[in-house]
Amino acid sequence: MFTPSSPVTGGAQTGFTSPTYTFVDDKAPDVNAEKIAVTALGGTQTGVTAHSAASPFTATVWRPRVLKILQAVTGQLSLIGKRETNDYSIVTQKGVTALAGQPASVMLVTTTIKVPVGADTADAANVRAALALHIGLINQQSAGLGDTAVNGIL
Repeated sequence: MFTPSSPVTGGAQTGFTSPTYTFVDDKAPDVNAEKIAVTALGGTQTGVTAHSAASPFTATVWRPRVLKILQAVTGQLSLIGKRETNDYSIVTQKGVTALAGQPASVMLVTTTIKVPVGADTADAANVRAALALHIGLINQQSAGLGDTAVNGIL
């Protein structure tokens, strides 16, 4: 379930001190999505703006419209079964200035989670482990990813 509580503590970023993001639930673009909009900022993050119509700061979590299930099979899965996934995604959009004095452009950050059909029940522990590592790496390397996005050095 996607039930974040407000405010969210942001990951470490160069030049930020204890960033927090207060949000409200927003109208999701689809019934299979949940959306939040950042209405207030905390900590020190000079130059950052909260959500506005002209400069969005939102996050949307999506689930599949129809969850696929593994059909009864005997023996090996067919290629179709191996390639079938239930796709979940988290999309954050933030208005950014590409050139001083110009209207905001929208930056997108997307994480897509492709869970092979059947793995949710046959191997839930390893599905969770993959997510734990992925989220942990992003959290641990938050400032480094921010630096890379700004200076292009990996």
